[in-house]
Amino acid sequence: MARQMDLDLVEVAPMAVPPVCRIMDYGKFKFDAAQKAKESRRKSIHTQIKEMKYRPKIGAGDFDTKTRQVMKFLQEGHKVKITIMFRGRELYHPELGKSILDRIAEEAQAVGRVETIPKLDGRNMIMVLGPDKRSATKSANSKEDQASSERPEGEKSSNGKPR
Repeated sequence: MARQMDLDLVEVAPMAVPPVCRIMDYGKFKFDAAQKAKESRRKSIHTQIKEMKYRPKIGAGDFDTKTRQVMKFLQEGHKVKITIMFRGRELYHPELGKSILDRIAEEAQAVGRVETIPKLDGRNMIMVLGPDKRSATKSANSKEDQASSERPEGEKSSNGKPR
């Protein structure tokens, strides 16, 4: 029958009893299967590990800037590896690095959680933060809400001209 229709006999479910076969174009079958696989890969979440490096004697402004960036990475769904780099005699005061990591974990508590507790690795102290699943979905929903609540047409900007 397949040859008469100029199509192929394709075994769709080989494990079924009896095996299921269809008369169809095999090229189209392969193309559809590839499209489904591509679609499922696109929908999967790709997480990366980002790294942020701090020093024990970091200034308040630099600390705030780097911590904001860590929060941004966590909100995007990435893991963040935080490294405190010690130089010279700073290595004899690991409590300075631990206090910085504790402050970062405390500030990032709303969007992430500590996955790896702080530990000394040679001249570096390392901690890994992961995104909090609940806060990631909340931030995605809030972005959609912000996009839908743009200014209505005809509303005037600060210079008096309509947008």
